[in-house]
Amino acid sequence: MPGRILIVDDDPSMCEMLHDDLTHRGYTVQWKTNANEAFEHLMTEAFDAVVTDLRMPGLNGIDFCHRLAENRPDVPVIVITAFGSLDTAIQAMRAGAYDFVTKPVERDMLAIVIERALQHRSLQEQVRFLKENRVASARFTEFVGQSPAMERLYDQIARIAEQQVPVLITGESGTGKELAAHALHRHSANRTGPFIPVNCAALPPMLLESELFGHVPGAFTDARTERRGLFLAANGGTLFLDEIGEMPLELQPKLLRVLETGVVRPLGDNREIECDVRIIAATNHDLESAVEKGEFREDLFFRVNVVQIDVPPLRARGADVLLLAQHFIEEIAQRNNKPVKGLSPGVAKKLLAYRWPGNVRELKNAMERAMAMTRFEELTVEDLPARIQDYRQSQVVFGGEAPDELLTLEDVQRQYIAYVLETVGGNKSLAARVLGLGRRTLYRMLERWDL
Repeated sequence: MPGRILIVDDDPSMCEMLHDDLTHRGYTVQWKTNANEAFEHLMTEAFDAVVTDLRMPGLNGIDFCHRLAENRPDVPVIVITAFGSLDTAIQAMRAGAYDFVTKPVERDMLAIVIERALQHRSLQEQVRFLKENRVASARFTEFVGQSPAMERLYDQIARIAEQQVPVLITGESGTGKELAAHALHRHSANRTGPFIPVNCAALPPMLLESELFGHVPGAFTDARTERRGLFLAANGGTLFLDEIGEMPLELQPKLLRVLETGVVRPLGDNREIECDVRIIAATNHDLESAVEKGEFREDLFFRVNVVQIDVPPLRARGADVLLLAQHFIEEIAQRNNKPVKGLSPGVAKKLLAYRWPGNVRELKNAMERAMAMTRFEELTVEDLPARIQDYRQSQVVFGGEAPDELLTLEDVQRQYIAYVLETVGGNKSLAARVLGLGRRTLYRMLERWDL
């Protein structure tokens, strides 16, 4: 990670040695033999890190660290201390130093410490930037996010919101599909009408049918009064059918007829009642695969999937995870009257590395847990759930360098297909498109490798 480094040491030969080595590694390096001059230099020029000796005449290294921590807390300081002087190194850390190396200086180790310091500074700046720029888009207040993936989502919503066509929202569990449905409704021509959500997986078939289409007295046992149903309740507005892939097969023809004719027939009634409702459906299942298996009607699939919107998983949204984490921290801090301002760079690094299988819902849960555990003004890594603290990013491994350690092409294929499947949340149709394979070809491979 190239950057601008300032070396501070009263020994010119040490300065020259470090200057030459770090310059060779790609850094831009300047050096000073006087700590007071170095401090003035730091006040007028931009540097990404400072490497300083502790024992210097005039302003010593500890006092130098104190002054930098008070005036330039954004610049990490690495101190050089004599071997065995651990107490002095600890004093420097308490004074604000980022890390230390011992004499004689091992140049490769110093380069590693500098790289870590620059990564730390980069994360600090990213967190600060996100705090100051956390409004993603004035158009879509339902969401927090400004990644390219989310900008594409905003653009899709803006283009189709006012088109009175059915929309199918796809995405993994916890990504915010209902928020997307709310955004579509809020920007639609029927925005003044009701927005009514129903979870198709939450009710048994008979109750779901009554809930959607209504009933008249005597339509079934315990049907003592008339019920309008959600289609009629949503008249002039939007009906959001969440988890439509879970709708029982026996109900799907009736839903299809309502979508095609615009009329509803309540259970036990001979009347057909007109209704003007926009349908938005959502699923975290692969409906194309469900159609092939006979678990979802093909004609209904084409009817609800006139326009499809994909809500991206959190792992595809880059630094949005930090923006969302900050949003949740402020929300929880206000609710619980807890003086927590944000997250440390260490936490930011962990959040960016983690895969988030539970998406935004999992992130909110993790922030709730961390806010309950923390004792400081910033969340620390120890406040995070263990699964996030201990997470190690999976990789496709090609084997070692020796011929007998190299993998076969089939082993590499198997690993990469498993990696793609994990990345797309198990969506086989999407995985097949990413891999450039037909779905049937992919299914045969998965069966052969028992994936």
